[in-house]
Formats: sequence, structure tokens, C-alpha cells
Amino acid sequence: MKGIVFNVLEAAVSEAHGEQTWDALVEGAGVSGSYTALGSYPDEELFAIVGAASKALSLPAGDVVRWFGRNAIRHFHQRYPQFFDAHSEVRPFLLTLNDIIHPEVRKLYPGASVPDFDFQKTDDGGLRIGYSSAKKLCSLAEGLIEGAAAHYHQPATLSQERCMNRGDSQCVIVCSFGHRTGS
Repeated sequence: MKGIVFNVLEAAVSEAHGEQTWDALVEGAGVSGSYTALGSYPDEELFAIVGAASKALSLPAGDVVRWFGRNAIRHFHQRYPQFFDAHSEVRPFLLTLNDIIHPEVRKLYPGASVPDFDFQKTDDGGLRIGYSSAKKLCSLAEGLIEGAAAHYHQPATLSQERCMNRGDSQCVIVCSFGHRTGS
């Protein structure tokens, strides 16, 4: 896992709950907590931090990861506004993941492992998103989609038809988007 993910997680946790909470999670997870954006770290360190948060909050790990995704978008926008500012709605933004965002992520962070997405437009203007990753972090993808929808002031409804964590070969997230509200 690239250090930028840990950096954004630290920023989201510290902003929402204070730096002492981040420190407590790192201590509870038994990890160093010192991450550089360009560094690579074992996936198990992220899972340990999520596990510590899950235990502290008495929440399923998937809920913790989804919260992170929702809250990470603001921090990603601060760091990489060019990925967001070219769009006024969530669907066109999401459709840039494979062709624009992930290739740039690989340039900025050599060795980054990003999930594979496939997209099908739905009749209601939404998306059916196929997600595949050895990390099986579909709850992060869901949270990022929700966070992107909030960023664009566009309500979103998500459901999951299939999930790798339930034994399916890929996750399928169905997204419906409402009309933009104020900005």
C-alpha cells in the first residue's frame, strides 16, 4: 500500500477525531505510524489500523473503511484538484478512473497497485461498476463514490449486486445519481 493512502487516512482521522485518536489507533494497531507519501508499506498495516478503529468503535471493519473513503475525497481533492475540477458531476468523474486518474497515480507513485474497474451506464443515468482488487476493499470504493457524490453536491444511492468478500469473482456496485443540489 502506498504511503499516500496512510497520509490521507491520518488526515481524515485527525481532522474528524483529533491527532490523539490517530496516535491511539497506530498504537492499538502495533504499527509505526510513520509513512511517507512515496513509500510502500505492507497492506497488513492498513488492515491493522482499520482493525484497531473497528474494535475501538465497535463497528464492522467495512463500515470503518467506507467512512475513510467518504472522508478521503476532500483530502484527495486538496492534493489533486486537477482530477476533480474538470467535472461538474460525479458520473463523468468516476469514468476517468481507468483512463486518467489511475495512470497518473502510477506515474506519481511508482509501484502503486490500483483496482480494476469496468463501467456500464444504466438506463437511469447511473453506473454499474465492476471492481476487482486482490485487496478486496470494495467498501473503500463505495466510500470514495459517496464522497465524490458529496463533493459534486449530487445525491447517490449505492447497492452491491456482487462482492468478492462474499466469494464472488468481482464486486459490482450499482450507483444511481440524483440531480445536483447547491454548491
